[in-house]
Amino acid sequence: MSPETEAPTPVRAARAARLLTLGRQLASFGTIGAVCFVIDLAVYNVLRATVLPDSPIWAKVVSAVVSTAVAWLANRSITFRSERGVDRRATVREGLLFALANLVGLFIAAACLFVSHYVLGFRSTLADNVAGNGVGLVLGTAFRFAAYKALVFRSTDARPTKEASA
Repeated sequence: MSPETEAPTPVRAARAARLLTLGRQLASFGTIGAVCFVIDLAVYNVLRATVLPDSPIWAKVVSAVVSTAVAWLANRSITFRSERGVDRRATVREGLLFALANLVGLFIAAACLFVSHYVLGFRSTLADNVAGNGVGLVLGTAFRFAAYKALVFRSTDARPTKEASA
């Protein structure tokens, strides 16, 4: 029997299923992220145009809190729904870890902006946007996905099996 006509082994089938699940998670994570980015921009601009015209920092804090809450609810119920527990204490833990992961992601984006603006001396609006909202957003998002998967939404009852470790 040639390798092309060989039936898939359980290990290969499990690996393919994990890759498919990961692909679906990445797609829904990206979609939710894009929606939350739009929510963040909309809330920020509405606040700046109405009740907080002279407070850009507070407008950003409020918009970030709103978009982060939407991201948590959406990722919890869509992207990582099969990996979360139902215990109420686990939900509180999950929310706290989610907030922490988002703070670290924000720090990554701010650090990219800091290095570009203050260390490298790229001080134009374009450079700030590329560093903070381009490079920082990509690196922060990669970190958040890994943190959500490994820490925030991991199943508390999932234990590695012999097949999974093979």
